[in-house]
Amino acid sequence: MARPHAMTDRPTPARPDRNAPTEAAREALGWLHTARFLTTAAQLNQLPALEVPEIAFVGRSNAGKSTAINTLTQQNQLAFASRRPGRTQHINLFALGRQGTTDAVLTDLPGYGYAAVPLADKQRWQRVMANYLVTRENLAAVVMLCDPRHGLRELDEILLEVIRPRVEQGLPFLILLTKADKLNRSEQAKALQITRLQAGGGAVMLFSAPKRQGVEDAATWLRAVVDAAASPSDAA
Repeated sequence: MARPHAMTDRPTPARPDRNAPTEAAREALGWLHTARFLTTAAQLNQLPALEVPEIAFVGRSNAGKSTAINTLTQQNQLAFASRRPGRTQHINLFALGRQGTTDAVLTDLPGYGYAAVPLADKQRWQRVMANYLVTRENLAAVVMLCDPRHGLRELDEILLEVIRPRVEQGLPFLILLTKADKLNRSEQAKALQITRLQAGGGAVMLFSAPKRQGVEDAATWLRAVVDAAASPSDAA
């Protein structure tokens, strides 16, 4: 007796793509892609007074700050990466918002800690950054870029102390461990563990521009921060 043929016309369920971005991540990335240059300032008093939420990106020279901003906004040359680290000494603001509106601003602060920069310039810009982080009224969050192969260094820890009072008052804070592709999984896990202990309550994420690791999580975090900052004024 012949065995009945197995049914072959039943469609095979598609496996979910675990790498596919979530709806929230797609929305956040689309919003970040609207970034465009707003203004640049050499001094704090040259910054425009803004009411929209502002997110500051800070980090040592060579930590990959410009690359991270360009990756998150999906633009190759939005943030300027100098061939001579430590020489970019302006505060650059980028507006975010669809259809020409501005509902948030990304602020690219000068990289710090590069040895070749004269001491006087280092000290001046450290004061500028500290004053910005303490006094900028519409500051909604701080993102610190850190190379996990070296970990947080003295200037990073000083900056953490500068913003600690605002963080304790609720200012969101994120450390992006850039260049995570340079580490294996065990080293990544160790870097995460150590940095979380040092972050003082801030969030910590692994990030790799070439591998796009952490891009969606970081984008979603940024969007959520802006939404949370905007909601009180929306409700008023």
